[in-house]
Amino acid sequence: MGDSRPLAGRHALVTGGGRGIGAAIARQLLVLGASVTITGRDQRRLDEAAAATGCQGLAVDVTDPAAIRNGFVKASEALGPIAILVNNAGIAKAAPFARTDLALWNDILNTDLTGAFLCTQAALPHMLTAGWGRVVNVASTAGLTGMAYCAAYCAAKHGLVGMTRALAVELAAKPVTVNAVCPGYTETDIVEETIANIVAKTGRTRDEALAQLVASNPQKRLIKPEEVAEAVAWLCLPGSASITGQSIAVAGGELM
Repeated sequence: MGDSRPLAGRHALVTGGGRGIGAAIARQLLVLGASVTITGRDQRRLDEAAAATGCQGLAVDVTDPAAIRNGFVKASEALGPIAILVNNAGIAKAAPFARTDLALWNDILNTDLTGAFLCTQAALPHMLTAGWGRVVNVASTAGLTGMAYCAAYCAAKHGLVGMTRALAVELAAKPVTVNAVCPGYTETDIVEETIANIVAKTGRTRDEALAQLVASNPQKRLIKPEEVAEAVAWLCLPGSASITGQSIAVAGGELM
């Protein structure tokens, strides 16, 4: 029988861990025995999530290099060096290309791509010193294919997948793996906001808006955050040491 707590003694940090996919990932890593820090911009939400799960919650803005450095130091002082980094923090905003201004472009790329770059740079030295590490980037199916009205988001997520592959090759001879998980539309606040926007702009019902979102998913449903969390957790296991540089779609067959 396998070890029920294979991540015992490992410190995992999950960005954007106060809700949705990030919170589900944090819960799953706790089940596997890891000590978990969750970060985000809203300290109140983090406190609530931490109280409910037993995580450590720290307010860290992933677009602020100084906040990342300080936050990661605090996290490590409390729970030990970071052995697992899950870059989950991200935002999603849709707009036609002609109405995608520089502010929107920069906002999405700074959060979804540059934030993951900065967090990985902060955590990686400790992994290399310790001789063990896992980096998992939560990308999107938008990182594997083009989507209309999502130029900035697709660019950021494609960039995240590219960074994953490049760093995995660079670290292939080291005991640190780097992978991406690419969810399709998932039951989160962001998707609920997307549905509400479709309803407001088109006059469709919520069910009609939802059907539009899941039309490309052969299973015709939203993905559950827990399903994404299971994939992330698997990549963090000691037995997944040979899995690196991969971008795994958790999307009900949306991409094959």
